[in-house]
Amino acid sequence: MDLSRRNLMTFGAVAAATAVTIKNASAQAISFTPSPIYPDPAIQVLDPSFAKYRVASASLEQVATGARWLEGPVYFGDGKYLLVSDIPNNRVMKFDETNETWSVFDANSNYANGHCRDLQGRLIACEHLTRRVTRTEHDGSITVLADTYKGKKLNSPNDIVCKSDGSLWFTDPPFGIGGMWEGEKADPELPHSVYRISAEGELSLITDELKGPNGIAFSEDEKKLYIVEGRAQPYRIVWAYDVSKDGKTVSNKKALITADDNGGLDGFKVDVDGNLWCGWGSSGAAGAKPEELNGVKVFNKEGKAIGFIKLPERCPNLVFGGKKKNRLYMASSHSVYALYVETRGAV
Repeated sequence: MDLSRRNLMTFGAVAAATAVTIKNASAQAISFTPSPIYPDPAIQVLDPSFAKYRVASASLEQVATGARWLEGPVYFGDGKYLLVSDIPNNRVMKFDETNETWSVFDANSNYANGHCRDLQGRLIACEHLTRRVTRTEHDGSITVLADTYKGKKLNSPNDIVCKSDGSLWFTDPPFGIGGMWEGEKADPELPHSVYRISAEGELSLITDELKGPNGIAFSEDEKKLYIVEGRAQPYRIVWAYDVSKDGKTVSNKKALITADDNGGLDGFKVDVDGNLWCGWGSSGAAGAKPEELNGVKVFNKEGKAIGFIKLPERCPNLVFGGKKKNRLYMASSHSVYALYVETRGAV
C-alpha cells in the first residue's frame, strides 16, 4: 500500500499492518515512566501566574517513540490525529488518538520539516529536499506554493504559520542544505530570510536580517509576529515585530526572549492568553546542561519565564491539539509527549 500523504489525505486511513506500537518502534525508542505523583513534578511553576495553566491531576505522557529527530507537528482535529516530521528518516509519522497507534503517514516526505494547515484545512509542508513549500489538496495532489524568489532557489523552508487572512508566513534558513542529515548539501542562493505567501499566491520578502530564522508564530491577536533567530550570538533570541494594519509587512523589531541559559530555542506556539510555549533544550554551547534544559519553557507576552515542562529529551517543536485544543503535543527528538493544560492554542 502506498503510504504517501497524497493517498492518505484522500482516503484518511492507514493499514493496520503499518501501525507500530510504542514498544516496537522502528528507530531509537526511549523508555519513559510516567510520574505516579500529582501534581506531576515535571510541570514546574516558575511564576505564580503559571499555576492556573497546570492541571493538578494531569501528568506527562509519552504517546509515541522510535524516531531520529522529530519536528514540525500539526494537528488534524477533524481526523483526531497528529502528524510530525521525522526528518532524518525522510518521513512523516502519524499518531492516531482514536486507537493510539503510531504509523507512517508519508514514507517519502522530501525531508519535510514544519507544517501547518491553511484556512481550508489542507496540509502545508516545508520541504528541505526540494527546497519548497507545498500544499496537499483534498484530492491528494500536490501544489507548489513557493520554491524560488526572484529566480533563485529557496534555502530550506523550515517553519510556517497561517494567518487569519489566509496568508502563509515561513522561515527559510539553510539548515536543510548544510549537510546530509536533513536533506542534501547545497550552496545557498539567497540570504537567510522570512517570507509571506499571500492568499492569492504572491511571494514577498518580510525580512532577511536574521541569522538562521527558525520558529515563527503570531501573537493571539495577530498584532505581533514572533520569530526565533536560531544563530544569534551569544544566545538565541525570539524577536517581536509589529504587524502592519494591512497585515502584509512588519516593523519595530524588539527582542522579547533571550535564551541566556544556553537554551536551544527552536519552535514554539502561542496560547489564547498570549503566552509563548517554547521548545527547549541545549544550544550545544560549552557548559550547557541538556539534562536540565530539555523540555518546554513558557513565557508570558512580556517575555518573562513563568513555567517549565521538564522532558527526558530535547523538544524542537510543539502544537496544541485534542478536541478542546488543550492537549499540548511535544515533538521531542525521538518521542512525542503529551500533556493536558488549562489553556488552548491560539491557532
